[in-house]
Amino acid sequence: MTAMMTKIKLWIIGMLLCSVCHPAEAQKLFTLEDLNFGGKNYHSLRPQNLFLTWWGEKLMYQDAEESGLYDAKTGKKTPLFRVSDLGEGWHSAMNARYPYPGETLVLLNNGKQRVLYDWKKKCVSWKQDCANEQEAHWNKKSRAVAYVRDNQLWVTDAKGESHQLTTDGSREIVYGQAVHRNEFGIMEGIFWDNSGEAFAFYRMDQSMVTDYPQVNVFARSAGYEPDKYPMAGMTSHQVTVGICHLATRSVTYLKAGDPTDRYFTNIAWSPDNKTIYLFELNRKQNDCRLVGYDAETGEKKAELYRETSDKYVEPLHPIVFLPWNSNEFILQSQKDGFNHLYIYNVKGELVRQLTHGEHVVMELYGFNTKKKSVVVATNEESPIQRNLFAIDVATGQCRTLDNGRGVHDAILSPSGEQLIDRYSEPDVPRSIRLTNTANGKSQHLLTAPDPWKEKGFQVPQFELGTLKSADGRYDLYYRMVKPADFDPTKKYPTIVYVYGGPHAHNVEASWHYYSRSWETYMAQKGYIVFILDNRGSENRGRDFEQATFHRLGQEEMKDQMKGVDYLRSLPYVDSSRLGVHGWSYGGYMTISLMTNYPDVFKVGVAGGPVIDWSLYEVMYGERYMGTPEDNKEGYELTSLLKQAPHLKGKLQIIIGYNDPTVVPQHALQFLNACSEAGTQPDFFAYPGEGHNMMGHKSVHLHERITQYFEDYLK
Repeated sequence: MTAMMTKIKLWIIGMLLCSVCHPAEAQKLFTLEDLNFGGKNYHSLRPQNLFLTWWGEKLMYQDAEESGLYDAKTGKKTPLFRVSDLGEGWHSAMNARYPYPGETLVLLNNGKQRVLYDWKKKCVSWKQDCANEQEAHWNKKSRAVAYVRDNQLWVTDAKGESHQLTTDGSREIVYGQAVHRNEFGIMEGIFWDNSGEAFAFYRMDQSMVTDYPQVNVFARSAGYEPDKYPMAGMTSHQVTVGICHLATRSVTYLKAGDPTDRYFTNIAWSPDNKTIYLFELNRKQNDCRLVGYDAETGEKKAELYRETSDKYVEPLHPIVFLPWNSNEFILQSQKDGFNHLYIYNVKGELVRQLTHGEHVVMELYGFNTKKKSVVVATNEESPIQRNLFAIDVATGQCRTLDNGRGVHDAILSPSGEQLIDRYSEPDVPRSIRLTNTANGKSQHLLTAPDPWKEKGFQVPQFELGTLKSADGRYDLYYRMVKPADFDPTKKYPTIVYVYGGPHAHNVEASWHYYSRSWETYMAQKGYIVFILDNRGSENRGRDFEQATFHRLGQEEMKDQMKGVDYLRSLPYVDSSRLGVHGWSYGGYMTISLMTNYPDVFKVGVAGGPVIDWSLYEVMYGERYMGTPEDNKEGYELTSLLKQAPHLKGKLQIIIGYNDPTVVPQHALQFLNACSEAGTQPDFFAYPGEGHNMMGHKSVHLHERITQYFEDYLK
């Protein structure tokens, strides 16, 4: 009996020792196929979702095979149609739209036909061919579509009659597409009026712009496929704005004067469709004007607003007229230091400033016309949050429309009386609520479980904190990702992930503090990953963003080194094994940090890096750096070509071989500078890929990045 008890005790002790030695054996480990957006298992590990849209004020769901009514109280789905009802060639209802409240019509598009399907009568009530459309914009009132085909601008009316509007379109004369390289908030090139009987469009002449010689290496005899690429200080393209009236199919151009070295953006129509408004910006981007033009004649009517700066003015939003007052509109500006809403009248007179304070209005969704309020998202609650509010236009009184936490986005109903609130919090992967914008009351629709924990994966530790900026003025937010089995008595290799540039941020109060999946992968492999939003990043106000003016990378490095100082103070960070990684602007920052602080960073991986700002494009580059002629000292200071001799650690540079954003010339010139200096970076290129690796190549990319740190940092 005693011998048997002894054996049992030894067995129990052995099992306990095993559980101590291998605490995570019961949990699954991630692969990049699980974590990376190009991975084979990525979608099965995304948080549960509910795809919703509006049919008037009725809530509609969109699934792969069907769409219909969604009961917010019970969660019941009532199918109204299945895509199989339309016959062969229809495979998804995910793009279903309901343009006509009260009418049983759903708009669908399968790439070949655009149809209005009547689910009550179970038939297609209207159809339109769309097989050869690019940049298409369909109008629900006239049912006409304006689009580009073979470089020319076309329009097809509701009867299916197609008309070619231009004849000189080419790769050099571009119609109906986004211009100015998608800067200034420009995402499209066709703009319908409120009646659907006329539209404005961009015409871009880039015949004078230098070609960048991209090459197609997949042809047996490599082919020349150049990109138009205006570099800082060089000749830029010229843009004009045209207007087409459907009744006559005539085209009139705005008489805005010589378009040389000027930018036209944020096109808006007046409620009566008689006036087109747009912001005009000089090439230095420090003088911005809101101008109105006659929509019939193209003649200039009035200049309503002007804003200047000793640095830059960046118009990103068109004016928006109040639905109940056709004489007043909302204009967005950060002239008081933060992006806020201002009400002006059509005479150009300021009526009042609608929002105030040291926070940013991040988005204007629309209006509750009955309550005469505007629905917005701001970061008033916290610099790393995004919350929803309804603001009374007459009084400025503000009503909270969410729980006051996390990062929220909204889909507003046509009347503005309801919104779909989609949000996440650090420990909430996804939640969806239906909210009444008049009283703020909401109804729960979905809270997704954590798919990582639900499926038994080992999840790292995600932490949030703040550090003071190098100038002592601001709290900078950081995220730290630690291994799941983190032991504070051990020393860990640590990687600083960095972006650092304008119009982006890396830390927010969403799920896992906005952590990238690669950080989880690296934490699983025994690294600590540290991410800090430095001065120059977005959503912190004008002065925070413009601290980097004419000296890109310099203040950002100072802030990042504050983060490094903090890391060095931690007993569990191995200061002899610090790495850095970033892409695009983050690639620029990676090489900047490695060459300016060569004894700090042992290993770096720089993806798609800017090397010299004189090789970058006009609009973005000149906004922040001026021209190489006007800011010679700044361009010399920020160029990494002169830093090549200072490279000490292991650096891998990775690019898309056909990158049209940060052209390969950047990396190639740096490699040449290193060969002349005797320093030894490593290099890898993805033939045929652009600025980011698409599809499954992204998995390959992140495995390559990972392996470099495994080889040289661990």
